[in-house]
Parts: sequence; C-alpha cells; structure tokens
Amino acid sequence: MKENPLLNQLSAKQLIEAFELLPDILFWIKDCDCKIVYANKYLIEHLGYRSLESVIGKGDSDFSPPHLAKQYIVDDQKVLAGEMVQNRLEMNMHKSREVAWFSTSKRPLRDDNGQIIGTYGITRHLQKTVKTLSGIDELKVPVDFIRLNYERDIHIEELAKVSHLSISALERRFKKYLNKTPKQFIREVRLEKARQLLVETSLPIADIAFQCGYQDHSYFSKHFKAMFEQLPSSIRASINNL
Repeated sequence: MKENPLLNQLSAKQLIEAFELLPDILFWIKDCDCKIVYANKYLIEHLGYRSLESVIGKGDSDFSPPHLAKQYIVDDQKVLAGEMVQNRLEMNMHKSREVAWFSTSKRPLRDDNGQIIGTYGITRHLQKTVKTLSGIDELKVPVDFIRLNYERDIHIEELAKVSHLSISALERRFKKYLNKTPKQFIREVRLEKARQLLVETSLPIADIAFQCGYQDHSYFSKHFKAMFEQLPSSIRASINNL
C-alpha cells in the first residue's frame, strides 16, 4: 500500500483527540494494570467527573458496581493476553445509577515492536435510559413491571393488561423505544441479574438460573452464552481467579 504523506504526519495525540468529536462514544485507554491513562470528555462526564486528571490512575472498581467492575476487569485481562471484544452488548450505569444498554469493543494496545502495553476501547449508547422512558407512561409501566417480576413467568398478555395496551400496541412501543420485543427485554433483564448473582454470590448456577426465571439449566446457559459470549461457569471461574 502506498504511503500517504498526510497520514505520516498524524500523531497519536491528534487521533486520540478525534474522539472528542463523537459525543455518543465513550473512549478510553488503559495501562497493563487496567488503570485509565486517557478518557474522552464524554466518558469523563459519564463517570461523574469533570476533568481527565480526576480519572487518570483509576480503574473500574472506582466507578462501577462490583458485578460489573469484575466483569470489565476479566475482559481487560483477556485483551491484554491478545484477545478482542467486539460489539458486545452489556448493561451499564450512569452516574445517576440509571440503567442503559451499551455496545462495547476492546483491543490490545501495542508499541512499535508489537508488544502489548495496554488496552483501548469504545462503548456506544444503544438506547434511551429508563429515566428517559419514564416520561412515556405506556412503556414505563411494563419496564418497571418486568424489573420487579423478572424471576417469575411473565406472559405478554399480563404485561399488556398492566400497561393498559393491546398486545400489538405494547410490542410496537418496545420496538420503537428499545428496538426489541418485550420477550427479548425480559430475557436481557433476567440474564443481567444472573450475571450479577454469579459475581456477587456463591450460589450454585442452577439456583441462579431458577431465581432468574429459568426452569431449564441448559436453556439458561444457552441464552447466557448468546448474550455474554461466555457460559455461566466460565464467568464464575474467571471471577474466582481474580
């Protein structure tokens, strides 16, 4: 490939600063100890800080609940070993503790000799937060109902009834504002809760599956891997090795 003189003059600093132009992208660089060495303005604000200096040297345990922080650290360690995380769907929290869904990608950061010296990544906000949805009564009611009753069998007819909507209207609301069906949202809430229990408790995986609305352990494991790209047993083992 023919070299371009303009590209040769670009510095890493200029490329990094380009992420300040993307207000919907959280961008960071971490060292081999999983500590932040750079974050763009949007990520700094997302974490509840005002300046880069206030987040440098901090890690995920300083910003996130234990079950999320430990999973992020496990991810970083895999990336430091040369693996990549590509467009993984995950639940995250804002500084106000509101829950939202994000898509995250991570890569190893290498020096001129190809040695891994850290990691970098981006996270994209995929949907509006629950607080934003709170102004839409038709959707706030079913979302809240699911979050309070995820452990039991929730029928779409019941969800439509408590929402005072027809089934078709309820499904249209979910597609419009969350880009997913009610059943998909129920599944994601259950699996995110399961991941939390895997990290923060020593409960057997079968018990966790049952507590999160799954009667069939193999069915639970299949859905869990589809969402998090890891089996529940792998998540548990990774956390125990930290």
